[in-house]
Amino acid sequence: MNPRLGIALKVLAALCATLMAASIKALDGQIPSGEVVFFRSIFALLPLLIWLSLQGNILALTKTRHFGGHAVRSLSGTGGMFFSYLALAYLPLADATALSYAAPLFTVVLAAVLLDEVIRGYRWTSVAIGFLGVLLMLLPHLNFFDTASTATMLGSAAGLLAALFSAVSAVQIRHLARTEQPGAIVLYFSLITTVIGLATIVFGWTMPTIWQFGFLLSAGIFGGMAQILVTVSLRHAQASLLAPFEYTTMLWSVLIGYFALGQLPVATTIVGGVVVAAAGLFAVWRESRLKRSMQLAENALAKHET
Repeated sequence: MNPRLGIALKVLAALCATLMAASIKALDGQIPSGEVVFFRSIFALLPLLIWLSLQGNILALTKTRHFGGHAVRSLSGTGGMFFSYLALAYLPLADATALSYAAPLFTVVLAAVLLDEVIRGYRWTSVAIGFLGVLLMLLPHLNFFDTASTATMLGSAAGLLAALFSAVSAVQIRHLARTEQPGAIVLYFSLITTVIGLATIVFGWTMPTIWQFGFLLSAGIFGGMAQILVTVSLRHAQASLLAPFEYTTMLWSVLIGYFALGQLPVATTIVGGVVVAAAGLFAVWRESRLKRSMQLAENALAKHET
């Protein structure tokens, strides 16, 4: 375990994820989302296959007996990608990033329903506060009497649907992680989403320009690198320690949005994002305190018995 290295890798993963989103944002919605899913997924295979080959036996690392589980995860993940790309087409980068913070809130609810996980009161409290933060982020985009805001309302709805699908994917990953290697989870996701994206060619694709192709290439490579870096970071530090650094995506999105795209988020987006992040950080802190107290109690009991 090397916590400092784990944190550094997690922050770098957040940067890569934001650069992926910025690359898609730069397409300005001119490429169909299904086509973006295809190119993002197929180009992500480049760093993923290099990473897997460096680890040794690819067949052993990617062997699976639960292809159906990978298919469910990939379908939900594709839904998350599709709607997140729609959100990026209609919203500023920072706004779309902030809305993605709703995913962990949905994950808590789904984990309780689908996995029968015991969710303590403080977790439900953090979820309720987090959803208030999401509502605060949505306020500037909820003007039903202004036709000019229709696009941002559509983007906000897409952002929330992306968070919901991402939460379903996260729950499925938890289930797969009990029996599957991380390499298998990552590889099958990229392969299946590539096939799903390719299937959307029947709805009509757009021939990308050189610049658009470059953005699609960078989206795939940065997306693949983000997946690798997250996986490797978990080898060096506990998930509870790394979780707060997921919110560095807001910092990256504000900086990249301003310097590369000329966009700045409104105050309610920043405040709402901070509220959601604070709710998540409180849950992580409370969970770590609870685990530490339980461990101390177990150690004291063991000493008493000896």
